[in-house]
Amino acid sequence: MAFIYYVTQIQFDYGAVKLLKQECERVGITRPLIVTDAGVKAAGVLQKALDALPGMPVTVFDQTPSNPTEAAVMAAAAMYKANNCDGLIAVGGGSAIDCAKGVAIAATHEGPLTSYATIEGGSPRITDRAAPLIAVPTTSGTGSEVARGAIIIVNDHRKLGFHSWHIVPKAAICDPELTLGLPPRLTAATGMDAIAHCMETFMSAAFNPPADGIALDGLERGWAHIERATKQGSDREARFNLMSASMQGAMAFQKGLGAVHSLSHSLGGVDPRLHHGTLNAMFLPAVVRFNAQAESVQREHRLERMARAMGLQSAGDIAQAIKDMNARLDLPTGLAAMGVQRDWFDNIIKGALADHCHKTNPRIATPQEYEALLAESL
Repeated sequence: MAFIYYVTQIQFDYGAVKLLKQECERVGITRPLIVTDAGVKAAGVLQKALDALPGMPVTVFDQTPSNPTEAAVMAAAAMYKANNCDGLIAVGGGSAIDCAKGVAIAATHEGPLTSYATIEGGSPRITDRAAPLIAVPTTSGTGSEVARGAIIIVNDHRKLGFHSWHIVPKAAICDPELTLGLPPRLTAATGMDAIAHCMETFMSAAFNPPADGIALDGLERGWAHIERATKQGSDREARFNLMSASMQGAMAFQKGLGAVHSLSHSLGGVDPRLHHGTLNAMFLPAVVRFNAQAESVQREHRLERMARAMGLQSAGDIAQAIKDMNARLDLPTGLAAMGVQRDWFDNIIKGALADHCHKTNPRIATPQEYEALLAESL
């Protein structure tokens, strides 16, 4: 059993979910609200978490949508207060974990949820009153279990980021066994999300050598195992390494992400039905080509180092290798195949320019450059 302490305490191994009650006791949670979704419940994964909490009074909110919304956060927060809960357990993918982070704020802080959004200057308003959270990921994608941020679609349809060290889960329980039943398409989409995190944070110009090392190792693990995990879902080694890549990408992206995510966040707000990880996979090739011209990327040979981690001959091979991987994983061929229309571009660009990831890309995109990235990804 690997015990890791970096941004939070992590229990990582097959069977780690059995430590859930132990972690609740350590954190001081005695009456948890479990935040999950209908799919996790139907798959029997929620029951595994409940079985690990014998004798503990538990309340369950299982209505997290595929992209967490302010409405879902407020409904769960009302349930939290009504049942006198004293902590949260998120069981699910990034949506459930981000929804729980929203509840951690909404259940303990006054005022509208949007006032705590990062682009509204809300991060300093989030205090240590935030409800304690334990995260149990059931996908290998967002890495939200070790991250300080949450992405939530608020009532005015913007997809906003909420960031604070006070909403980092007090414990992450990473059990690859919980991902063994994940369908191939969802494995592929969430896996490409993890790979995008590793690549974008490594390309970011911010100085953070530990994050760089974690991201590069995560990229190597994710790239080497995503195809096996997708096509051979019961491959325990592949599932283990893909979950590690997911965790590592989020451990590293405290350094910052970039244009892939500013575009994905914005487009996900325009059409909430679109899967975030799939969008990242669509944008990655164009953004890698765009970032190749960034001074910091060239000076520090970042694309060459990523190419080596991916087993490629040269930096120039990366964008096509991502497209080829998307094809092998049976992901869409581009945004058009996902139903994205050119007449959406103005709204997408407006959202991308306002997104918290916009300014941490190594090359700051203009509206015209965002339009070109969209066109190339279509």
